[in-house]
Amino acid sequence: MPVLATETLTSSISVRPASEATDARPLEKLILDRLDDEKAQDILLIDMAGQSSIADGLIIASGRSHRHVGAMADHLLRALKDAGYGKARIEGLPSCDWVLIDVGDVIVHLFRPEVRSFYNIEKIWSVDSGHRTATN
Repeated sequence: MPVLATETLTSSISVRPASEATDARPLEKLILDRLDDEKAQDILLIDMAGQSSIADGLIIASGRSHRHVGAMADHLLRALKDAGYGKARIEGLPSCDWVLIDVGDVIVHLFRPEVRSFYNIEKIWSVDSGHRTATN
């Protein structure tokens, strides 16, 4: 089941089921639905709207193997193109350990489970470090 994670500048990520995320934007919903159809594991949506200039959302998911990660990325790229979101930028497709798909407003990270646990990028958005909190 996909999970929605939201965070603020002053608190850690809160995680709740994506089925409760009625405020998901159309692009995010398309990606989440497609990843769910492709049997992606541990799907997270980190809502960064108003928090970051790089994207409004990050979607993180795992595949069971190199082949599964590659197939998810390929099918997601086709679905995005068919839905009119143009040509997404992609990195990491040849090795399929960590595939990054930049769709503009949303960045998708697809991992093999071992690679995801090694890099643990979810933690980057959940840590309350001094440089991310307002001081003065």
